[in-house]
Amino acid sequence: MEFTKMQGAGNDFVVVDGRNLEHDWSTLAIRVCNRHLGVGCDSLIALLPSDKADFGMRTFDADGSEAETCGNGIRCIARYVLEKGFASPDAEGMTIATQAAVNIISFERENGRIVKFWVNMKNPGFRQNEIPVDFGGSNGYKQVKSMLVYPVEVNGMKLMLNLVSMGNPHAVHFCEQPVESFPMSVIGPVIENLPIFPHRVNFEIARVLDNGHVEARVWERGVGETQACGSGACAITIASRVNGFIDDEADIILPGGVLQAKWNGSGDIILGGPAEIVFEGVWPD
Repeated sequence: MEFTKMQGAGNDFVVVDGRNLEHDWSTLAIRVCNRHLGVGCDSLIALLPSDKADFGMRTFDADGSEAETCGNGIRCIARYVLEKGFASPDAEGMTIATQAAVNIISFERENGRIVKFWVNMKNPGFRQNEIPVDFGGSNGYKQVKSMLVYPVEVNGMKLMLNLVSMGNPHAVHFCEQPVESFPMSVIGPVIENLPIFPHRVNFEIARVLDNGHVEARVWERGVGETQACGSGACAITIASRVNGFIDDEADIILPGGVLQAKWNGSGDIILGGPAEIVFEGVWPD
């Protein structure tokens, strides 16, 4: 099975043209994603046909679970289909269907080469059933404008979780200290598996530097800490905008690189960033 290793701001994937393949993608992801015994990546992405968009994709994380959407993965799939000649090199954009939505992608070129992909990541969800979150009758949460905020204490650390859905669930905590000092390997898995989240949750720690820059780290459910997360960058931007910390655009500075997001407080959020091929190979299927 031919594969292409790709990355978007350090969030890395193995991409497979699955349009004429049948696989137990979940089991394959566990093997392929393994960084010691496999190719090594955060997620396996299968390019698939779609009756709703130009292309379809499914994303399977390192533990075999399926992610509803993947902002960095969408951009990588767009680069993949262009490099493989599955779409016209002169195309101005395309549509890609994930499990969550049909996303519209546009391209930013310099000297004829695409240097950035912009993805319409759709409208965020703030309702309990959209995230989803189940407080079990507790009224411990509060409402900040449209956003649910839930306080928790983990290992003696008090956190305020700003909850938002990007088609997948996110919980964003803002801190005042540099994010590099946050004990993500300890706190991240606890937040991911809190009982209030029936589908687990992606956890972001963020520090606002000014009204256009936020530094962050992400603990992705099913993977662990990643170098970047596209839907997480969107969730951080939305939570920052709702709380009045930033204007309508922000650079989200992650360990693997910088992602840009645009959201004016309502409607769809737009995510921009790189997508590159690392290498190609053949998996001994």
